[in-house]
Amino acid sequence: MQLRFLSAIFTAFLLLAAPGHGQQAARDLFSAVTGPTGGPSMPIGSYAKGCIAGAVQLATDGPGWQAMRLSRDRRWGTPELVQYIGALAQAVAHDGWPGLLVGDMGQPRGGPAKSGHASHQIGLDVDLWLQPMPGHTLSAQEREELSAISVLKQGSRDIDPSRFGEAERLLIYRAAQLPGVARIFVAPGIKRSLCQTRWRDRSFLGKIRPWYGHDDHIHVRLSCPTGASSCQDQDVVPPGDGCGSELDYWFTDAPYQPNTSPPAPPLTLADLPKACTAVLEAR
Repeated sequence: MQLRFLSAIFTAFLLLAAPGHGQQAARDLFSAVTGPTGGPSMPIGSYAKGCIAGAVQLATDGPGWQAMRLSRDRRWGTPELVQYIGALAQAVAHDGWPGLLVGDMGQPRGGPAKSGHASHQIGLDVDLWLQPMPGHTLSAQEREELSAISVLKQGSRDIDPSRFGEAERLLIYRAAQLPGVARIFVAPGIKRSLCQTRWRDRSFLGKIRPWYGHDDHIHVRLSCPTGASSCQDQDVVPPGDGCGSELDYWFTDAPYQPNTSPPAPPLTLADLPKACTAVLEAR
C-alpha cells in the first residue's frame, strides 16, 4: 500500500509539472472526487489550505447522532474526528440532550469545497447544529430540507433565551472539554452568554472563539493528531477566557464594515501542499 502511494506521489508530481494543471481551481477538482484514498489517515497542510489521505466516513446514523445534508458528501474526516463525534454524542446523552445533528465535516479527500467553507479541508472540522435531534430517524428529504435555526434574537447579536439556554450551554461545554479540541467557533452572542454564566472551571472558555455566521451551529476544530507531521496546527489560543475587550470588539460596528477589497481568486491545486496532488490523483 505504501509503495502504491509513493508511486502516486511521483505520478502526481509529473502531472503538476504539466502546463496549466496546477492552475485549475482546487474546489472543482476535489469536489468531483467521490471516494477517499486508501492507506493510513494523513491530514496534510492547514485547515484552510490542505487535503486528507485515508479519510474515513461518518455513518449516516449512530448512537446519539444523525448526519444532515447527505447529498453534499461531506461526512469525511480523520478517525479522530469520527471518534470525537461518537464520544460527544455519548457525553451529552448523559446530560439529557436528545442527540446531535451533524452538519458538514469534509470531502472524501478534503481540499476546498465549492460552497460553504474556507476551512474543513483536512478532516479535522465539524459543524454541529444547535438544534436537538428529533425523536425519529429523519428521511433523506428531511435531512436536505430541515434548516438549522438561529439562536439569536432577530435583528440582534444577542441570544434568544427561548432558543439558547442551559442545555445548549452545556452542549458547548461538553464539546470543549473532550480531548483534542483546539477551537470551537460560535456567534459572538453565544460566547457572551457563556462568559456571563457562572462556571466552576472557566478554562474551557478560551477555546470558544467568536466568529461570523455561527448563530445556528457550532464549528468544532480538532488539533492535528499526534504524529501527523504534514498537518499544520493553528497558533494556540491566547491566554485567558476571551471574555473582555477581545469579545467587546464583536459588539461594535468594526467587524461588520463592508469589505471593499476585490475577492481573492479561488485556490488552485498549485496553492495547496504538493502532496495534495498525489492525494487527488491516487487510485
